[in-house]
Amino acid sequence: MPDDDGSAARWQDELYDLLRRHNITQFAYVPDAGHRILIDRSLADPEVHSVALTTEEGVALMAGADLGGARGVLLMQSSGAGNCINMLSLIKGGHFPFLTLLSMRGDFGEGNPWQYPMGQAVEPVLSAMGVICLRIERPEDVALTVSAALTMVFQGGNAVAVLLTQKLLGAKAF
Repeated sequence: MPDDDGSAARWQDELYDLLRRHNITQFAYVPDAGHRILIDRSLADPEVHSVALTTEEGVALMAGADLGGARGVLLMQSSGAGNCINMLSLIKGGHFPFLTLLSMRGDFGEGNPWQYPMGQAVEPVLSAMGVICLRIERPEDVALTVSAALTMVFQGGNAVAVLLTQKLLGAKAF
């Protein structure tokens, strides 16, 4: 779990810097506390285009970014991944590179029973749609895992979901 010494902020700042070093200039996001630092940094960065979404329509936005010659990332919560399943056929059929960072719900320490169904289904459902899932549970694994995902997506041409677990983010208290 994140430490009180600010280590959560440090790994998220390092993650943002890593994405920018890999020329990510399109940030699509569904507002979420787990992505707050990434969202805030993208909004403050004059060299990126950051788009708030009302639902998880960002799959199509990421395909459009690729068509326009840009690299993008979709930020959302695992509960929203279920809303994207049919749209992932666009990524698969069009052979678009696709990177999403999912803040997980319904796993370690979850107290909201409504979060469990999709939280437990996200990996098998995304895998069935051809999306490779990489889990991160510790801050020290963030840079290595996301670097691997960036290579898999933008050099290998794959769809990859990086799952930021509740062990990493901390479980939400309700």
